[in-house]
Amino acid sequence: MRKLIIALCVLFTSGAHATVDTKLINQAETYLNSITGLMGDFVQTSSGQQQRGTFSMLRPGRVRLDYKNMPIQLIADGTDLYFFDKSLDQITTVPITSTPAGILVRKNIDLQNADIHVSETVDAGKTFSLKMNLRGQEGVGNMTVVFDKNPVRLNSWTVEDATGAKTDVAFGTLAKKTDFDKNYFQISRHKTISTSGGDSFYD
Repeated sequence: MRKLIIALCVLFTSGAHATVDTKLINQAETYLNSITGLMGDFVQTSSGQQQRGTFSMLRPGRVRLDYKNMPIQLIADGTDLYFFDKSLDQITTVPITSTPAGILVRKNIDLQNADIHVSETVDAGKTFSLKMNLRGQEGVGNMTVVFDKNPVRLNSWTVEDATGAKTDVAFGTLAKKTDFDKNYFQISRHKTISTSGGDSFYD
């Protein structure tokens, strides 16, 4: 009876662990490191609402999402990620290294030996996905990236925050692009609310 209980515990414990296929991780890593820049359309779904826009990426560190029907812009300039509300002329800033999305635009993407933890891989036939988070920040959130398999290319991603809320971003045709304007990944004008009172403006 004791052996049976131990066997059942091992069975249920092993069944609870997500599977990780290193071959899929290697394919994703090779593809991501081969990309310098991309641009294309996206559809974002969050809380049952859909928004469309244009996605741009230039490694290392730069991302831009422009929304068609919202006065919102997301820009990463290589150091920080800016959430720019044009209607209020206000911005929220967080270090891009603290966000799951920052994983995709690193100078060197190492999905196995760095501070990135791939917790699950799924082979869905024509696509495959990797669920990942920053080591030590499991409670902050995670990101699941889906790739087309043949050829390997970015398909979509889902970011889940600490509350369990999910934001899905599905890409249309992404084309390689590197010749962005010099200030394309910069916010040219914004206002922040000073903690000491008053507003601070930056050009």
